[in-house]
Amino acid sequence: MILKGTVTAAEAGKRLDEAAALLFPALSKSRIRRIIDLGGCAVNETMVRVASRTLREGDGILLGVMEPERFRELAYGREDILYEDDDVLAVCKPAGFNSQRTPYQLKGTVEYAVGAYLRGKGSEEAVRIVHRLDRGTSGVMLFPKNRRAAARLSSLLKDGQVEKRYLALVTGEVEEREWVVDAPIAKVGVSRYGVATPGKEARTEFRVRAAAGRAALVEARPLTGRTHQIRVHLASGGLPIVGDTTYGGEAASRLMLHCRSMAYPGEDGRTVEVAAPPGADFAEVCRAFGLRVEERE
Repeated sequence: MILKGTVTAAEAGKRLDEAAALLFPALSKSRIRRIIDLGGCAVNETMVRVASRTLREGDGILLGVMEPERFRELAYGREDILYEDDDVLAVCKPAGFNSQRTPYQLKGTVEYAVGAYLRGKGSEEAVRIVHRLDRGTSGVMLFPKNRRAAARLSSLLKDGQVEKRYLALVTGEVEEREWVVDAPIAKVGVSRYGVATPGKEARTEFRVRAAAGRAALVEARPLTGRTHQIRVHLASGGLPIVGDTTYGGEAASRLMLHCRSMAYPGEDGRTVEVAAPPGADFAEVCRAFGLRVEERE
């Protein structure tokens, strides 16, 4: 829930937490301080994380009120890093975490955790987001460590030179071991996409890794980068991803989509490949459907 208010003469000169408590009486001052700490407060459209900031009449306040039980801490240590060189850092994003800041939070996102890791190594560079994974999706994410690397990675992604491979647990009748979906994707509702014309070109290669009954573990290789591309292409073929109730998938403890690997050409001409085997939560749901999957090594 997003709350918006404007500072009047009555709140002018007060601290941010005090003024916000007057403007939004349904929230306690301690709850407001928590929102500020999480990065869910903006003053005049700029995020503010200092509760003692003094406000002026006319200042606009925005508070992103997130359910308390939805927040979880996320941190990366050296042992969690999948790959790192002078220009690129790669981590495994867990399911259930946002890739980047939202109007509700900065803390508890992959962006914040990567920033904290880099600051711990003495970097003063801003965290740059060049690609994203949906909140429910887990797996490899790449973070450039400087402006030049960000420009290069963005260009490689745009030109289709970054190979991505995902694992998806689906249900339905799989008719082929390998197939390609070449179908345009367009927005068809609030946070919902579908195969539609006109739409943006989208192409995904699929192959079956394992099958049991009406469930299958499928490897997906998206050749374009459309929002919800793998989810939409599978659902359009009658193979919704388990846990993806938005597109008709069976309910599960998590969205069963995992970015298994990403590979791109390094500046020295050699291929840089980063892999992250799915974790125990992914393997557990697969077992419930009679399938085994290699867990994190």
